[in-house]
Amino acid sequence: MRRPTAHAGMRHVALCVKDLAACERFYGELLGMQVEWRPDADNVYLTSGADNLALHRVTTEFAPNENQHLDHIGFILREPAQVDDWHEFLKTNGVEIVKAPRTHRDGARSFYCRDPDGNTVQMIYHPPIANAG
Repeated sequence: MRRPTAHAGMRHVALCVKDLAACERFYGELLGMQVEWRPDADNVYLTSGADNLALHRVTTEFAPNENQHLDHIGFILREPAQVDDWHEFLKTNGVEIVKAPRTHRDGARSFYCRDPDGNTVQMIYHPPIANAG
């Protein structure tokens, strides 16, 4: 069987979160995503225009699924200097920084921080995809 027509890329991530309001503030107010849809009080869908991030409130004691192995999610930046700008902005707003900005061997530049629920978020300039879509 032949492979189907190419997909449009990975543009949707769904996260289970304990503190929906704090995570919505982080991704909305700090990272600039807009609410696309709020089906009920326990779910919100955010977008930056070309993607979709679903936040689902965990209503019971959260135990990570042993089959789930999310390391981090990344937000693409269009210029290397934006990495440092975002680092300073998020640090100034009390966001926990995990790894300071650095330039990688492949020319990418990034840093890592944590959202209010402890998920690792990478802010990254990656030349091959920085200006795609």
